[in-house]
Amino acid sequence: MGRRHRHIALSLEKPLLGLPLFCVAPEASAQTADQLAVLQGLRESHDIIGLSLVVGLVLFSTITALLHLAGRQSWTKRENALSLELANIRAKLDRAEVFLAAEPQIIIAWDTANGGPEITGDLTLVTDAPVARRVLGFGSWLPPESAQKLDSLVDKLRLRGEAFHLAVESLGARHLEIEGRAVTGRAVMRIHDVSGDRREVIRLRECQIRTVIELDALHAMLDAIPNPAWIRNEDGTLSWVNAPFAKAVEAKDTGDVILRQAELLEWRAREGASAARRAGRLWHERAPAVVAGERRMFDIVEVPGEFASAGMAIDLSDFEAIRADLSRLTEAHARTLDQLPTAVAIFDRSQRLIFHNAAYRTLWALDQNFLDQKPTDSQILDRLRAAGLLPEQADFRSWKKSFLTSYQSIETSEQVWYLPDSRTLRIVVNPNPQGGVTYLFDDVTERFHLESQFNALTRVQGETLDTLKEGVAVFGTDGRLKLFNPAFAQLWNLDPKNLAERPHIDQVAALCALLHPDEAAWGELRGFVAGLQDERTGFERRFARRDGTVLDCAALPLPDGATLLAFTDMTAGVNVELALTERNQALIDAEKLRNDFVHHVSYELRSPLTTIIGFIQLLGDGAIGPLNDKQREYIGYVMNSSAALLAIINDILDLASIDMDAMELQLEEVDIKETMKAAAQGIQDRVSDSDIHLRIIALDDIGSFRADAKRVRQILFNLLSNAIGFSARGQSVTLAALRRDNDIVFKVSDQGRGIPSDVLDRVFNRFHSETSGSGHRGVGLGLSIVRSLVELHGGRVLIDSVLGEGTTVTCIFPAQGVKLGNVRADAWPESESPRQERRTQG
Repeated sequence: MGRRHRHIALSLEKPLLGLPLFCVAPEASAQTADQLAVLQGLRESHDIIGLSLVVGLVLFSTITALLHLAGRQSWTKRENALSLELANIRAKLDRAEVFLAAEPQIIIAWDTANGGPEITGDLTLVTDAPVARRVLGFGSWLPPESAQKLDSLVDKLRLRGEAFHLAVESLGARHLEIEGRAVTGRAVMRIHDVSGDRREVIRLRECQIRTVIELDALHAMLDAIPNPAWIRNEDGTLSWVNAPFAKAVEAKDTGDVILRQAELLEWRAREGASAARRAGRLWHERAPAVVAGERRMFDIVEVPGEFASAGMAIDLSDFEAIRADLSRLTEAHARTLDQLPTAVAIFDRSQRLIFHNAAYRTLWALDQNFLDQKPTDSQILDRLRAAGLLPEQADFRSWKKSFLTSYQSIETSEQVWYLPDSRTLRIVVNPNPQGGVTYLFDDVTERFHLESQFNALTRVQGETLDTLKEGVAVFGTDGRLKLFNPAFAQLWNLDPKNLAERPHIDQVAALCALLHPDEAAWGELRGFVAGLQDERTGFERRFARRDGTVLDCAALPLPDGATLLAFTDMTAGVNVELALTERNQALIDAEKLRNDFVHHVSYELRSPLTTIIGFIQLLGDGAIGPLNDKQREYIGYVMNSSAALLAIINDILDLASIDMDAMELQLEEVDIKETMKAAAQGIQDRVSDSDIHLRIIALDDIGSFRADAKRVRQILFNLLSNAIGFSARGQSVTLAALRRDNDIVFKVSDQGRGIPSDVLDRVFNRFHSETSGSGHRGVGLGLSIVRSLVELHGGRVLIDSVLGEGTTVTCIFPAQGVKLGNVRADAWPESESPRQERRTQG
């Protein structure tokens, strides 16, 4: 319409526009001015008419458009309302279809107008083929009785609108629920599969039965345990308790507890449990309670539920007592471990040190403050490595990682560490059942050293036994041969291969009896080796074999119950012994003959010598006439020689008497100072002739001692004579006496040339005289007589000598007299003989 109005306006405008173009051409002349004015007026009138027409057309178009818009808006609203209604209907249809498909069911609706059924739903509930008409053939999927009954009910529903409800079981063993009713003039039948519901009901019933059984079993178990247990209602009252609860509150039974609401816990504990129950949180505390009149400590747990709460009280009294005992036992265990030489360290599952003993701290020289910080195993290893106390490793990290794998191990392991400081440690790593490990460090340096020494000693002993000439055999407690050396097999001509099979002592004795058939000797030896004896003592026996060999057998019991047999070939020794015995007897006979000869000759010489001395003394006295000086000088020489010869003969007689054990001491109290003066008086002439200075040193209160005075004077006389003989003119000789403890000591010292060390050991030998370099002459019996007489008194003689300084002879007598009786000087046992000692004089 708008396009049409615009077309009319343009058609009217075109002739008007063409007209001015013609009138205003350049060729128009001035005469036409009036005509142009007339035309201009016409043009203005035409414009007014056209404008009016256009305005009318515009108004008409506007009104028409407004009317069209109002109608179109009404039509749009109606269309939207219909679309919304259609959407709602479709949504209801979709929901209905969803509801129908939500359960396994079939809906059949009959329209009363035409009677045609509409069938929807899951047709597989009753038939395998998805054919709707087969659903109405009830006999095809129901038993005959159920099918006839359903037909009758459907007819009544369609004819009279009678509703029905029927539960049947199909031929396919499905449980179906069929319901029919009239709905808005239509007959509707619903076939619903209730097999799943039935199974769910059965499952729930079984679950209920099982729950009841388990609850009864739980109640029975709670009644059997010694811990009180209970269940409370929402209001906090007791609804169930077990038998220990009733016993704890001294009730007749659990019913009595529920009836009286008897409480086990004190009000403070109940308030705390009630507050936790209201807050819906678990309550776990330790609280006391009185049980059968006794106050005990319980660990109480109460768990809140939706409609009730359950609790249990565990008696900790015995547990606390056990824990206290365990604590004391642990402390005692720790104290015991502190006393052990074995270093012990225990680490927990986090590899931290939780225990160590004093030996561990001492072994590694670790600071106590460091150990109190519970360092990890790795930290301790790093510290020991820094201190140079761990074995040298090429890759320490790998070694440490491998060492710490024991925390994941379940087997005990052992290691040996050779430390840089030459110590050897045996480490036992024992995993703990609760996690962590226990280390045991044993310093086995000494043991390894002893084992090495023992093995070396065993080898040495084995080689020693193999090289021994004596035959050695060791028999065990079972009587079988355990050890033998080659000499044993050679002495008895035995095969080493047979001996290596460990034969019994009976077999060995039978083989050896071929060379020495002495049943009594072998029987005694078998009894010692294999017999049962109350006391095992060794014995020795000599075997003289038929081949002339003589063997000495020594049987010794060993500490481990074994027996050692040692056979020594004594054939050569026996022969030598026999020869020595014969020779010794010959020497004894010769000695007896010598002693008899010396004794006899001495007496025979002494008698005429005494006569000669007597006549010389008679001549010297001038009783038979005067003598000139030359005669008197000769008589003096004869007198000195005779006296010296008499002294020698007396010494020989004394030695012979001592050797024959015929000398007896005349014991008496001997005045020490008087005896020293008497001895000095006897050599006064020799002192004067030799210009020797003699000194006698003794305390005034030195007293006396028990001895033979004559023999003591003889001893001192011989020592002084010997000292003067080896002294030069103008030197000094000292005779000293002192009392020391229980001994009387005489010392004779000179300033002579001394005695060489190689001669000192022989100065007491008979007929030995070392006179070189001195004017002394003698037969060498003086010192021998001295030692024999001193030893006869139970004393001893010591001699000290230094070349160029002199000699000191010391005689020591027992102050209480002779203790050993009258014994021969050469009869002392070697272990008890008086020792000849040498000291350096200075």
